[in-house]
Amino acid sequence: MTTDAANSAPEDPYLWLEDVTGDDALEWVRAHNEPTVSALTSGSRFPVLEAEALEVLDTDDRIPYVRRRGDHLYNFWRDAANPKGLWRRTTLESYLTDAPEWDVVIDVDALAAAEDENWVWSGATVLRPEYRHALVSLSRGGADATVVREFDLETRSWVEDGFVLPENKSSIGWIDQDTVYVGTDFGEQPDGTSSLTTSGYPRITKRWTRGTPLSEAVEVYAGEVDDVSAGAGYDNTPGYERHFASRSTDFFNALRYELRDGELIHIDVPTDAHSAVRWDWLFVMPRSEWVIGDQSYAAGTLMVFEYEEFLAGGRVATVLFAPDAHTSLSDYSFTRSHLILTTLRDVQTEVSTLVMGTWEEIATTGLPELATISVLDTDPDDSDEVFWSASSFTTPPSLLYGDSGGAVEVIKQSPAFFDADDVVAEQRFATSDDGTAIPYFVVRRSDVQSGPTLLYGYGGFENSLTPGYMAVAGRGWVSRGGIYVIANIRGGGEYGPSWHTQAQKSGRHKVYEDFSSVARALVSEGLTTPEQLGAQGGSNGGLLMGVMLTRYPELFGALVCQVPLIDMRRYHLLLAGASWMAEYGDPDDPEQWAYMEPFSPYQNVQRDVDYPHILVTTSTRDDRVHPGHARKLVARLEELGHEVAYYENIEGGHGGAADNKQAAFKSALAYEFLWRTLAPE
Repeated sequence: MTTDAANSAPEDPYLWLEDVTGDDALEWVRAHNEPTVSALTSGSRFPVLEAEALEVLDTDDRIPYVRRRGDHLYNFWRDAANPKGLWRRTTLESYLTDAPEWDVVIDVDALAAAEDENWVWSGATVLRPEYRHALVSLSRGGADATVVREFDLETRSWVEDGFVLPENKSSIGWIDQDTVYVGTDFGEQPDGTSSLTTSGYPRITKRWTRGTPLSEAVEVYAGEVDDVSAGAGYDNTPGYERHFASRSTDFFNALRYELRDGELIHIDVPTDAHSAVRWDWLFVMPRSEWVIGDQSYAAGTLMVFEYEEFLAGGRVATVLFAPDAHTSLSDYSFTRSHLILTTLRDVQTEVSTLVMGTWEEIATTGLPELATISVLDTDPDDSDEVFWSASSFTTPPSLLYGDSGGAVEVIKQSPAFFDADDVVAEQRFATSDDGTAIPYFVVRRSDVQSGPTLLYGYGGFENSLTPGYMAVAGRGWVSRGGIYVIANIRGGGEYGPSWHTQAQKSGRHKVYEDFSSVARALVSEGLTTPEQLGAQGGSNGGLLMGVMLTRYPELFGALVCQVPLIDMRRYHLLLAGASWMAEYGDPDDPEQWAYMEPFSPYQNVQRDVDYPHILVTTSTRDDRVHPGHARKLVARLEELGHEVAYYENIEGGHGGAADNKQAAFKSALAYEFLWRTLAPE
């Protein structure tokens, strides 16, 4: 198909499958679910795989991760007895014991039963410093769109005539006890424009006062309809209270402002930069080269400025982190006294701690080596307290606690879910088509030299895939003799922003060349054969699987394609798709469609090709990646004479599952499919 033909293509015969809850579409879904479920659940292995996964997800011995809110540590917990979950809290003193005493604040199962709704917990924002009022978000079936309600943590009740929003992709944040910033669907505006962006997110933010109807809220900031989103928020750091506004012009670029005395003050950092204001400082990490005067700063450099001087035009920067060919900044966090830098060196974690203001590096002792480490929670206004997480492919997660400038110790440890004594994990490198070295991790039993291999990848939106404990995969795949591989392909952030930006839009082909190069390396190194090589990915990784199917079918024996993007000709018209045009391109632009078309799976399915076995899964309630993508891929494959297995969860959101039981079922389907296709008995 030529570019001109693409832009004047005949109507898609499967558009009707984009009708998410239409009777005909759901009848089609149920007709496709039945044979897949019937076939894959019929053997003796499936119930074991499902039970093993559910045990991991439901076990009472896993770590109850917490966030501090005032005097309490809050946790959201699901288990077999509470599949929808409990929002609960305890004290630090109790939490440090082996059996904390939990105070249940909201029982979501009881709430769902009382209201006859399939509520899924989506989080809560608690007003500080009193920590009494909470804005609780609940979704129906796991969708991104939520209902927001105000909850009183003292009376343990929903606030009568409190802040309430109907189901929508809203944004809401506290200013004080009686005031919030709110962005939602306010309906058509006087000028005829929508209050939502073309991506379906709020573009207008209003200041809403308790006791007044939403219709009387006062507009404080508005973006453009073609933005991804726009909003405002309040920083209530004592002594540094500030109001901010921003508009995301695309997924990776934003304009930032301080709202001061009714005026918008532009914070003139690069639009693609990550930035944060803390006390008197402005922290900036550009995603592309930033030239200030005669000084050039590489993408991924973290620098700090005096905030007020910067607003006045000063550009004196102190560099806190400078990347190199092997090292990138993964994250940074604040405590009261310190700045914690988490870096990746060849996709392996290193941590450093700097004193705020002097930026002197000091030691934090007790963190494990050869582990992926992340900061889970800090209390930056009140203390140097830090909760850390650490894990590796073979070591269960541990929770560590201590001060950022002192010793850290393990306070919780997850149980082991598979025997890792004879499991080895190693890092290797493949060479992509343009000569770039692509790292990948191989995890296997030491007695397994070759055999069924599962290759996992994502490759988008600067998301890094780092080593982490493989509880479900360890049980369902590695312990049974399978080889598990994670590919750190471009499009991710493993080597900093440029690892991602070089694979955006016209560079998208590099993502697929990298992944296919790893696949070839696995075969050339003798770890597997094409017939025994499977691959798995979801969302953007589902698009990756679609490209492997249509462009590299000879490399694989099986593919698991989950909640995927597939029809890149129409992706920007479906749900949140318009927000991703900075990643993939605009298919309505002929020049951009010319480089997108070769990698749009839906347009490249052919009749006379020997495709690998494929399982496609999605969720009806996914309001981020439209389920029509998955449905239409299956319909097109069947139309051209190919066999395909399909399963769509009628609820579950973008994660594909609304509770642990659904997640375990989905996991078992995938592993059963892979074992049957890659290692048939």
